[in-house]
Amino acid sequence: MLSIGRIQELIIQDKASSKKRQAITGQMYYEGIHDILNFRMFYFNSDGELVEDTLRSNSRISHPFFTELVDQEVQYMLSNPDRMIKSKLKNDNMLQNYLDTYFDDDFYNELQDVIAGCIAKGFEYMYAYKGSDDRLHFQYADSIGVVEVRAKESDDGCEYVIYWYIDRVDKQQRAIKRILVSDKNQTWIYVQVGEGQLMLDESEPVNPRPLYMYSKDDSGEKFWSPLGFVPFFRLDNNRKRISGLDTIKALIDDYDLMSCGLSNNLKDFDTPLHVVKGFQGDNLDELATNLKSKKIIGVPSETQGTQGDVEIRTVDIPFQARQAKLELDEKNIYRFGMGFNSAQLGDGNVTNVVIRSRYALLDLKCNKLEKKLRAFLSKILKVVLNEINDANGTDYQLSDVEFDFTREVMTNATDNAQIEQIESVTRQNNINTLLNLQSALPEETILQSVCDILDLDYEDVKDALDAQNTEKDALEASNILDDIVPEETDEQETVGSTEETE
Repeated sequence: MLSIGRIQELIIQDKASSKKRQAITGQMYYEGIHDILNFRMFYFNSDGELVEDTLRSNSRISHPFFTELVDQEVQYMLSNPDRMIKSKLKNDNMLQNYLDTYFDDDFYNELQDVIAGCIAKGFEYMYAYKGSDDRLHFQYADSIGVVEVRAKESDDGCEYVIYWYIDRVDKQQRAIKRILVSDKNQTWIYVQVGEGQLMLDESEPVNPRPLYMYSKDDSGEKFWSPLGFVPFFRLDNNRKRISGLDTIKALIDDYDLMSCGLSNNLKDFDTPLHVVKGFQGDNLDELATNLKSKKIIGVPSETQGTQGDVEIRTVDIPFQARQAKLELDEKNIYRFGMGFNSAQLGDGNVTNVVIRSRYALLDLKCNKLEKKLRAFLSKILKVVLNEINDANGTDYQLSDVEFDFTREVMTNATDNAQIEQIESVTRQNNINTLLNLQSALPEETILQSVCDILDLDYEDVKDALDAQNTEKDALEASNILDDIVPEETDEQETVGSTEETE
């Protein structure tokens, strides 16, 4: 068991780690909190001192490209309209029913948050717990507050996992922090008010709390047993657990700076400059006031060879250069961020090939994440199958389940119709060719080939044909029998009845 002092020390060390600092930066950019929001401008005054310029315009606008890139990848990964976790057992519907119970809409909602956090911060966690229905449930856990504790640095598995989060804020604006310390058997729950000392949470009736509690009968007596695993599962974005922001942060910062610089120029130079010649007024402040309020000034007449005049000049803002730079930054953000740029213009010929080419980089990025996601879901599926087998006396294995990561891409409806028409004509030609070879090939070979072309189950079609042939044979036999033994007529029945009467 970890001591309270050791828990506080591990939390402080974890906050200062480079991975957590990068994760915090990724989360801030995902929320649209960019470095540009802290941008300040300075100048040297007449005394040579560096002071902040508070008179010039200082637009601070963040452009959340990273938010779009993360949401693109998440929704593209989860765009499969059918089940993602499927049973391979065609003759056993019970396994699919069990899987649907665990991996329902609530699970996929939590999984969506886990994937988004993984991309934005570099890694994310999912927490397992036993619900009131006596089965495992899974919940998103913010990686910023998760600390893995190993007995040795070289160990792969965790001995403890510390998970802290802000539960609420009290009337004194102090954060009430809850800290969960879990091993394979139980969880200790602590509470911390502000920056005070950690204390065991006295509001919990059982603390430490077993990970798995149950009742053997209606007596209400509680029993517990260990789950056998630390109830936290980690999904990594890559091997080094680096945020997807890492490769494009400088480009996003440059875009923010160029865009805000253009806004500042437009604000600062939205009025022309007045060049006054031969001015003999009291001071320039009076001149500026007259220009702003009355829109008119008095100019003295020509005296001592000096002619009074007012010349209005404007400043040309380098708009084209900034616009070209902004377009280049935007292009590189989507290129190196490996995303789909919906604002990309084409030549008007938007075919399925063009659409898929625009999804090429996003496909590559999702293919890399898919491998990590398969390993992550396999760990969760393993403990789920163990619970299903223990509760129902079954013996399901990981090999009985498959993951379907089919991703949907928008397509051109005209192209789809043309493709379907071509495929239909091709199938018809293939079937006609087989029918022409009917005399040269066995009947079963032709039937199986036709089923393959039409994507039909050969065994089902064969059974149906056998049943039809059996019924046809029975009907033919009945007709033959009717021809051999004709039915009695009404006259024959009457004769028979007369003979019996005599």
